[in-house]
Amino acid sequence: MPRVARPGSMPDAPDAAEPDRARGYLVAGARLVAPPLAPGLHIVATPIGTLADITLRALETLAAADAVLCEDTRVTAKLMSHYGIGARLIAYHEHNASEMRPKILARLAAGDRLALVSDAGTPLISDPGFKLVRDCAAEGLHVTHLPGPSAVLTALVLAGMPTDRFFFEGFLPPKQAARRARIAEIARVPGTLVLFETGPRVAEALADLAEGLGPRPAALARELTKRFEQVRRATLPELAGALANEPDPKGEIVLVIGPPEEEAPLEGGELDALLAAALARVSLKDAVAEVAAATGLKRREVYARALELAQTAG
Repeated sequence: MPRVARPGSMPDAPDAAEPDRARGYLVAGARLVAPPLAPGLHIVATPIGTLADITLRALETLAAADAVLCEDTRVTAKLMSHYGIGARLIAYHEHNASEMRPKILARLAAGDRLALVSDAGTPLISDPGFKLVRDCAAEGLHVTHLPGPSAVLTALVLAGMPTDRFFFEGFLPPKQAARRARIAEIARVPGTLVLFETGPRVAEALADLAEGLGPRPAALARELTKRFEQVRRATLPELAGALANEPDPKGEIVLVIGPPEEEAPLEGGELDALLAAALARVSLKDAVAEVAAATGLKRREVYARALELAQTAG
């Protein structure tokens, strides 16, 4: 069984004479011995649903590591037990990261072999792991990544949206005013949008996305790689309308939204007409902001043209 360190503690490295059984793992009932692991930080992607999605290299690394850093030791313990890995588990998450990071760096500097996992998928995506990698790089410590499952990429592949450019937003703000403001900010990102959301909030988020982004194609993916995996494809208003009349969906949710339609460049005189109409109602500053948002042009370009129009009119 995995061994869990006391909260806030960093267990000592195992003795070199520790038997191989503590460095092995199970595959199809056969116990295999993990090869020696190089010192450093090993970032390990773990399954997002189906445990069989783990790689052999990930199993070898988790089994050979001196300790495994994880968000929730209870979650990771289930994975370790399933594959017969007796790793030491150490909690490393956003609430204790500032306290634990110096201790982790000290062990890495001493030559330890540590693995970093998240509760599911690829670490550093919506978790504090990037700060540890940043500090390791600053101190010249070895860091490597073992690729594997990712909810972001799995949803993007299944959604049927353009994949040449995409923007991962993570979670939108939970409060409506902040959420709508953020949606307005990302509305003109020239690529597919990928967002995380929770079941209790997804209906409200979809309603705001439909209002802010219009009838873009979208997909709601949930329970990815699991038995009841589901991908619903429709426009944002259609998804918002459906979810408004249904119970909150269960499981982890990823929203994938198609990019904005390319707009034809402004014809001669169109920018001037938009500025003139806006300046008749609001201040120069507000007119520039309004026209820049409506056209996608850079504010400095709009501002320069507005000044020219003002000088001509004067």
